Amino acid sequence: MKASIAPATLEQAQDMGLRPEEFEQIKTILGRTPNFTEMCVYSVMWSEHCSYKNSIKWLKTLPKEGSHMLVKAGEENAGIVDIGDGLGCAFKIESHNHPSAIEPYQGAATGVGGINRDIFTMGARPIAQLNSLRFGDLSNPRTKWLLEGVVKGIGDYGNSFGVPIVGGEVFFDSSYQVNPLVNAMSVGILEADKIISATAAGPGNPVYIVGSATGKDGIQGASFASKDITEESADDLPSVQVGDPFQEKLLLEATLELAKTTAVVGMQDMGAAGITCSTSEMSAAGEVGMDIHLDRVPLRQQDMEPFEILLSESQERMLVVVHKGQEEEVKDIFKKWDLHAEHIGEVTEGDRIRYFMNGELVGDVPGSTLVLGGGAPVYEREYTEPAWYAEAQAFDPNSVPVPSLDECVDIAQKLICLPNIASKKWVWEQYDSMVGTINRTTNRPSDAGVVSVRGTEKALALTVDCNARYVEADPEIGTAIAVAEAARNISCTGAEPSAITNCLNFGNPYNPEVYWQFVGAIQGMGRACRHFNTPVTGGNVSFYNQTANPDGSAQAVFPTPTIGMVGVMQDRKHHTGLDFKEKGELIFLLGGSSGCINASEYLANVVGIHRSPAPHFDIDEESKLHACLREVAQKGLAAAAHDVADGGLFITLLEMAMPGGLGFDIVTDDEVRLDGFLFGEGQGRAVVSLREEDQDDFFDVCEKHGLQPTLLGHVTKGKVVVDDKRFGFCEELRAYYDNALEEILTED
Repeated sequence: MKASIAPATLEQAQDMGLRPEEFEQIKTILGRTPNFTEMCVYSVMWSEHCSYKNSIKWLKTLPKEGSHMLVKAGEENAGIVDIGDGLGCAFKIESHNHPSAIEPYQGAATGVGGINRDIFTMGARPIAQLNSLRFGDLSNPRTKWLLEGVVKGIGDYGNSFGVPIVGGEVFFDSSYQVNPLVNAMSVGILEADKIISATAAGPGNPVYIVGSATGKDGIQGASFASKDITEESADDLPSVQVGDPFQEKLLLEATLELAKTTAVVGMQDMGAAGITCSTSEMSAAGEVGMDIHLDRVPLRQQDMEPFEILLSESQERMLVVVHKGQEEEVKDIFKKWDLHAEHIGEVTEGDRIRYFMNGELVGDVPGSTLVLGGGAPVYEREYTEPAWYAEAQAFDPNSVPVPSLDECVDIAQKLICLPNIASKKWVWEQYDSMVGTINRTTNRPSDAGVVSVRGTEKALALTVDCNARYVEADPEIGTAIAVAEAARNISCTGAEPSAITNCLNFGNPYNPEVYWQFVGAIQGMGRACRHFNTPVTGGNVSFYNQTANPDGSAQAVFPTPTIGMVGVMQDRKHHTGLDFKEKGELIFLLGGSSGCINASEYLANVVGIHRSPAPHFDIDEESKLHACLREVAQKGLAAAAHDVADGGLFITLLEMAMPGGLGFDIVTDDEVRLDGFLFGEGQGRAVVSLREEDQDDFFDVCEKHGLQPTLLGHVTKGKVVVDDKRFGFCEELRAYYDNALEEILTED
């Protein structure tokens, strides 16, 4: 008997990530022992990466409803929000962590390719990309190798594909030493009444595979993403896909041309689990089946077994269900763009998905039993608060001596040279923020990337945010802060936060302490999203982000629930940047002075205390601040607005001064500790600069929103002064800031 149709064994099932009880469940579903090909199908579809079996219970508690939602979480490849003028914005974020840990260039590049396909498969043209990257200790040669490979992979793919990268973040901590995080976000625009669904329908309608040929790269990628990184993980290199951005560009144009016809019934990207996932999810969504002939699939290698064709995650491919009778129209479009469009099957009645190879039936499974919301398992894991959490809450800031003003000068210079604070110029200079834009993006530095919506006065404000140190300190508060910071960044530009997508990066869900972090993060996210009226449109869960140690223990990454947020700016002429414009502007702090040093970059990496509570956070005060910032921007009162975040107030002011080579002269608050005032990261604060003649109108807006602004000082020609103490000149401080990361990278 051929291996592909020989009965599978429990040992094989376990090798592919299935648990013994799951193997028994499959036997019950089929009424027999699955053959090897069928077992492979279940192993990828029931993997954590595809089924969300350990997370779906809690994901369902997140808010999905909203008055402007066009496509809600779980309905399609990505969520879509209504932005007015008959247009929708499709956006989503996903991880490509494990592939990037093994082969950083291709791992990151194909992550960018995959998330863009999720957007244009729905008929939306991608207009912007963002990313959130996490790495270990930069003094480690492997970290440098990973960083260089990931950044080059993102830059090469994105620049060649022709979509600008308009925002992102890079964070370093030893917890990410072996297992980096690579989260990619794509944003696209489409006509709201022309959304393409990932649903199969109409028995007898033909099924096409379009795009590139299928090879052996990426086989079992979904299963690979659902296990720990170990010393043997390099053996999983075939699980890493290989991308071709030029082929993807052709696929984009062909797909959008196809979307203008009436030929498409449904379409889905072939991402995780390849043909297996796209055939089963599209069938289950439409409550139909499919007959698929694997021998008709264009191959790069001719010796591929049925299970390899089914599980391959070769890039730049999609599955399309076509209205019968319009096949030639589809083939002509893809021929024009020099891409494959091969008829590989038909939609059938019932829910059976049958796979054939050279006329022989090699797999016969009920599609509804494979997918999330169908027969895929759903688990409720136990969770336990870790012992160190209570210890962290007991941290007493009074145990940290308050530095003198002279000492704060040295602290400031140390802070601006730390990898988490220093300029990421070395990273973003490798990205093209203008490619393909034709004046769509703005060059104005601001708290969020701002992209014009052509044909309207509108713009989209886009950001990705998560301070994982806060989430490690307190998962619920830390994740609520991530949502709040994203909304704060959007509001600083003058835009209204609309909705979020998320990428939930955690360790092993079978570890009760890790699962406690996950549950807390979901609860914090849900609370904040309801408060800010930013429903969750979808995203990605990435478990098993940890390093398996030889003694059997594991080091999990910081819990990292990355938040991608989209906001709508009704009139882009009100876009407020973060840069001071001229000497003499008044500098105000909104949100009050804070002496809180908890979980700050200063406390962790200057003082050296790594366990403390999350920083001060008041969600009601956040709402007042955000509303005030938006009205100040819309009335044109602010010359600049910038939220107080990583590094505290001093770093915020320096970031506002550097773009124009200006400086600042401020006075501190005697009632709070000096290091907390300058370097603390208490939340709910922003700095606004304005012309003196606008301050009365500014005060009126602040009073309307229940805020009392604090005058900090004024903008200078270039000198940086705190309490009459010179901290240096902007030019010299910027030299430290701009060059610190590159100097670390070039050290032997």
